[in-house]
Amino acid sequence: MDREKFSSKIGAILAAAGSAVGLGNIWRFPIQTGENGGAAFIIIYIVCILVLGLPLMISEFMIGRHTHANTAGAYRIMSHDTPWKWVGWLGVFTGWFILCYYNVVGAWTLHYAFLSITNAFHGVEARAYGNLFNSFVENPWIPTLWLFVFIGIIHYVITRGVQSGIEKSSKILMPALFLITVGLVICSLSLPGASGGLEFLLMPDWSKVNSGVVLKALGQAFFSLSLAMGCLCTYASYFDKQTPLAKSAVNVACIDTTIAIMSGFIIFPSIFNIGMNPSDIGVGASLTFISLPNVFQQAFGAGSLLAAIVSALFYFLLFFAALTSSISLHEVATAYVSEEFKKTRKQSATLVTLTILVLGTLCSLSFGPLSGITLFDRNIFTIFDDFSAMVLLPLGGLLISIFAGWVLDQKLYHQEVSNGGTLKTPYFKLLVFSLRYITPVAIGLVFLDQMGVFSLLQ
Repeated sequence: MDREKFSSKIGAILAAAGSAVGLGNIWRFPIQTGENGGAAFIIIYIVCILVLGLPLMISEFMIGRHTHANTAGAYRIMSHDTPWKWVGWLGVFTGWFILCYYNVVGAWTLHYAFLSITNAFHGVEARAYGNLFNSFVENPWIPTLWLFVFIGIIHYVITRGVQSGIEKSSKILMPALFLITVGLVICSLSLPGASGGLEFLLMPDWSKVNSGVVLKALGQAFFSLSLAMGCLCTYASYFDKQTPLAKSAVNVACIDTTIAIMSGFIIFPSIFNIGMNPSDIGVGASLTFISLPNVFQQAFGAGSLLAAIVSALFYFLLFFAALTSSISLHEVATAYVSEEFKKTRKQSATLVTLTILVLGTLCSLSFGPLSGITLFDRNIFTIFDDFSAMVLLPLGGLLISIFAGWVLDQKLYHQEVSNGGTLKTPYFKLLVFSLRYITPVAIGLVFLDQMGVFSLLQ
């Protein structure tokens, strides 16, 4: 069976960038930057990308492109069927596991885009946005309906194939995501209080930099690039042999970081314009679905057409970011089922879709009817979220770095990265050194930080 490939280098880069650009770029990076030294945090983050993110991304690209197989099959081939093959299986499981709960948040963005378009935030008092969000997620039907719509869109794209589905959607969604971001940045920077927001975000404050800030930068660099989820390895299996791996990795990292920084240009000028304290707006879902609807209403005129447009564009931005990431996660599992069990793409995609519909529904209902089902005081959604962030991703990243740095044939690695010796690779020794000695330590620190070890020692 002939295997599809991306039809162009730009399609491959946009697809990989779509995998990397997700909700964390928009609801986590700006707040971390503002609270941890502004431009100082950005500089540290970029260094972390260089020493942690790029080596792992290039390794995943290399393994995927060399084998032209799904993630599990790729590691089986590269490891010569030794126990290291389970690193690939772990990547497939991690991607599927994350998809089960990540889709729930994607569905929330669709609902809030609908609320924005219909100007439903007009007349809502500031203190009522929390109740609005809670009543929504606790409802047994509305979030589930949006979840089915969100997963249905993903299923349609995946069943269309690599070129007609993934690549074509990436060529539409990623430019749209960028244009929306630029438009929102322009709107936000036009506000009277924009200068205060920019200063908060970009003024380097090295006095705030400590070991905790470095750990946050390491964590953001690791989680932001879709590492150890099988996405990059799977997408790279659709690269042609002429695709420059290192250059592609740098392009993806640049797109990912640019969107993250621009998200700060949207959020903070709006916040400072209405005199809010950035420390009071929260992070994650609290920031996105409780604080920002209120911020946009106040900043751009409560009930005005402009406020509705800005709010709607912001939630469509989130929707596109969640959608591109979810498509890549779905493809990891779909490619695995298709190639390992000899199923058609449609059969494989349907099987994956059905499993994430069931488990995604359970995660969604864990805020409402199933809220009483807990483990260590965590509902089903939080169990999925915490287990992936605290265990699966750090473990996968650690194993990939050790496998790429110590187990892989370095001559083969160099042959792939240099495209058969046609590209200069003056960075190769540094790449291997980082994979062997720096990246494993950095991921180990991320793991310990996620487990709360450092907090206990303070």
